[in-house]
Amino acid sequence: MAFKYKTKPYEHQEEALLRSFNRKNYAYFMEMGCGKSKVLIDNIYWLWQEKEIDTAIIIAPKGVYMNWKNAELPIHLHEDIDPDIYIWKAEGTKAHKKNLLEGAFKRDKFRILLINVESFATKKALVFLESFTHRSKFLLAIDESTTIKNIKAKRTKAIVKFGDTAKYKRILTGSPITQSPMDLYSQCYFLDKDLLGFDSYWSFQGRYAIIKQQRMGNHSFNQVVGFKNLEELSDKLYNFAYRVTKEQALDLPEKIYTIRHVPLTSDQIRHYNSMKDVAVAFLEGGDMVTAPEVMTRLLRLQQLLCGYLVTDDGETIEIANHRVETMMETIDEMSGKVIIWSRFRHDIKTIRKSLEKTYGSGSVVTYFGDTKQDDRDKAIDRFQNDDETRFFVGNAQTAGRGLTLTAATNVIYYSNDFNLETRIQSEDRCHRIGQKNNVLYVDLVVPDSIDIQIVKVLQSKITLAGRTLGEEVKEWLKVSPKRSD
Repeated sequence: MAFKYKTKPYEHQEEALLRSFNRKNYAYFMEMGCGKSKVLIDNIYWLWQEKEIDTAIIIAPKGVYMNWKNAELPIHLHEDIDPDIYIWKAEGTKAHKKNLLEGAFKRDKFRILLINVESFATKKALVFLESFTHRSKFLLAIDESTTIKNIKAKRTKAIVKFGDTAKYKRILTGSPITQSPMDLYSQCYFLDKDLLGFDSYWSFQGRYAIIKQQRMGNHSFNQVVGFKNLEELSDKLYNFAYRVTKEQALDLPEKIYTIRHVPLTSDQIRHYNSMKDVAVAFLEGGDMVTAPEVMTRLLRLQQLLCGYLVTDDGETIEIANHRVETMMETIDEMSGKVIIWSRFRHDIKTIRKSLEKTYGSGSVVTYFGDTKQDDRDKAIDRFQNDDETRFFVGNAQTAGRGLTLTAATNVIYYSNDFNLETRIQSEDRCHRIGQKNNVLYVDLVVPDSIDIQIVKVLQSKITLAGRTLGEEVKEWLKVSPKRSD
């Protein structure tokens, strides 16, 4: 294969390309930081050279798909191809929509269209894509393919339907299994309905899942309690997927984990004990309890430990606390740039205010749901390249995927998301190709509270949602944190 790389590949990247370059359907199950985006870009370039494709469509989550335009494509795509790059924005201006329409009919140059996966919740994106790809030979790729792991979801169905018209298909993710091996079915189904050899999700589940009938009160339901035949499933995946971990592929620096204890105030102790007593009574009430209900109660306790209460009518009440103080003391012991993750908008705003007061307004950027796309791009650029900008404060659900934040060697988890994938993804924003130093991860936790339990579960590589209906949560709640102020 005569091939010119723009950026020199690592050995594992070249192996992934050689295995997949002419395959109709392929999965890059490459752990975060291993450079799977480069492999896809090289694959696109090769197929263009061979006149196999004239268009590439890349689907990615919000907060990630623009990273392809601003970072991945400029760095790795060979200049020979010189594509026209289009970005789908349902809410775009008239000029933006005109540009997209012109792109739909343009055929004289190679075209790359970037679109966020959330767009497929409506018909607009699908209608446009059908027009954009009419009579074209295109590759369709899904970055962070676990976003289509739910085979019943509307957007999954829409993407699978659109994928039927693609000449080549690729999926990319570092964690193809986030909750269970069942996550694999729809990702593989998108690539090819016959890849795994099952005509339905239920037959797939019957082969690889252990199911038992459970009872809760007067209700009975089937629950997956374990898995089987996983070696067989792994063998099937090998035929159309390349899997590599950072430990296997890269000589990356170490991850170092530590915990910083946050003392509680008397007000927090009083409210926490009251709320957890109500939660325990709720769990032991005998009525059927759903996982979302349990998660909501854990969420309210978590917010209290962060220093505020949210009432039923949405009012936020501040509670005296030491969390920001503990964070600032932790930062005092650090050198270099710092990423601070928090799951709550309220906390992100509080953190920013405290950092700006101490270190100056130019020292911090934020990246969360309220941040506009243009400001998100500027925030990444400032953090990576501006020496004055020391702190990146973000929500891991919004900013924890796809971004490169290797300027940081310190990460503080002000509060944790319950989702294991979110934790893994956010850790790997700075622990990836380009990182030359060890990375320190600090979790702020209240001892003898759900805080520490959440961290223990996540560090055990378990998704909290899978534990919420068991006796374990009751035991967590029965422990009372001690007064610390």
